[in-house]
Amino acid sequence: MASHVIDRLGQSEAELRVVVETTTLDVRSGQPALDHVRAGVAAGCHVVTANKGPVAFAYAELRDAAAAAGVRFLFEGAVMDGVPIFNLVRQTLPAVQIAGFRGVINSTTNHILTALECGEEFGAALARMQAEGIAEADPALDVDGWDAAAKTAALANVLLDARITPHDVRRTGIGPKDAGRAQAAASGGRRLKLVASASRGATGVIASVEPIELPHGDLLSGLDGKANALVLRTDLLGEIAICQLEGSLTHTAYALLSDLITIRRDQPARAEAHAHRTL
Repeated sequence: MASHVIDRLGQSEAELRVVVETTTLDVRSGQPALDHVRAGVAAGCHVVTANKGPVAFAYAELRDAAAAAGVRFLFEGAVMDGVPIFNLVRQTLPAVQIAGFRGVINSTTNHILTALECGEEFGAALARMQAEGIAEADPALDVDGWDAAAKTAALANVLLDARITPHDVRRTGIGPKDAGRAQAAASGGRRLKLVASASRGATGVIASVEPIELPHGDLLSGLDGKANALVLRTDLLGEIAICQLEGSLTHTAYALLSDLITIRRDQPARAEAHAHRTL
């Protein structure tokens, strides 16, 4: 079905052709979203996706292919729903180098850890996230850290020019056994959070996802429930923090809309550039 749609798009004479990719994703392989993006770009279409897989597994390849085809490959919804992270760096930090980042970027696990602190059972907290449509279709991808690892790889590939996949991210998830640790941390003025991080090292980019006890004054320590945050470490502006106090499917839909608007706004400039090339 997907290939049939791409074939039809490829034959269209419409001025602006866009593939919006939102299929169910296997974050361990990046599929089928990865092949959908490849097919869309090959057909000469702009591609907008809310899936993290293509960016986490093949960002450099897809970026270069889109540039060669004269189309855009946008993915703002891949991390933290509609909160502008990739747009922020691409459009407003042109002379700034990102040296690393750390954050809480999985709503399901942050909600569960918050609930565990209050004495709630692990299974009940996870079930609530499933009922709200926040958890992945396979919730093990959240609690085992795969979702956060895929987002970490996506962020590292785009912001740090890494060439990694989720399999290169050191990964430790959470489970019912962490209830005691979460409660003990809270009693001692600390909080247990599933922290994603990456930084440039002597041998390349080093990335991890793991539960860490954070001091009370840490920005990430103050995140409750479904809240997420990302702290960017930069060369010129120090640390920049982006917070999302609540996420939802509506926020993800907004990310797709914002990417579509970006493509539409970009059309006059691209048309003018093409005209100059053909003179």
